[in-house]
Amino acid sequence: MKITTKRAGAFALATLLFAGSFAAAGSGAIAQDRAELNEAQTVQTELQASQNAAQPQVRFVASEVVQDIPAETVVEEAEAPSAASLRELVRAIDTDGELPRELMCLAQAVYFESRGEPLDGQLAVARVIINRADSRTFPDDYCSVVTQRSQFSFVRGGNIPQPNTGSAAWDRAKAIARIAHRDLWESPVDDSLYFHANYVRPSWARRMTMRAQIDSHIFYR
Repeated sequence: MKITTKRAGAFALATLLFAGSFAAAGSGAIAQDRAELNEAQTVQTELQASQNAAQPQVRFVASEVVQDIPAETVVEEAEAPSAASLRELVRAIDTDGELPRELMCLAQAVYFESRGEPLDGQLAVARVIINRADSRTFPDDYCSVVTQRSQFSFVRGGNIPQPNTGSAAWDRAKAIARIAHRDLWESPVDDSLYFHANYVRPSWARRMTMRAQIDSHIFYR
């Protein structure tokens, strides 16, 4: 069948309108897709900025950092009380509160090894332990020196027994430990590393140089 000119024109017009409508629709879809893409990119950018703001910033400091000094260090470096005698100094030392582990071992050694000795004898025992910790021959801390095998008879299986913490002898031992640790009072035993009771004669003593005898203990280097 032949299409008349009028119908052909109408058909052509309809075809043109349909094509224009489709192009317009397609153009609108593309524009919408671009808008949605731009919006997604904006949201992603804002989210990344939020995350960056939440993360801690790393800053490099040119000046040195000063750390706080531990409380025990401050106490140990405090000005020493003045005293005319060792007994007076012992009374002036603050023995309240708990001792740090190393000073505890030192005080326990003074208590168990020499609490029946005069104060200068107790100080001498503490000085020997400190000298050993400073020597290359022995362990380098008070607790290891005291618990070293076959050195102090009061140590059992590497453990130091508990003193009578409510006694005056324990308070004196704590004071002596602090005095010796801070080197607040001179001891005649000087650099001694060994000592023994005067009622025994150990063979090793013959090879040593005697530094002092205080009450019932003899001290050697």
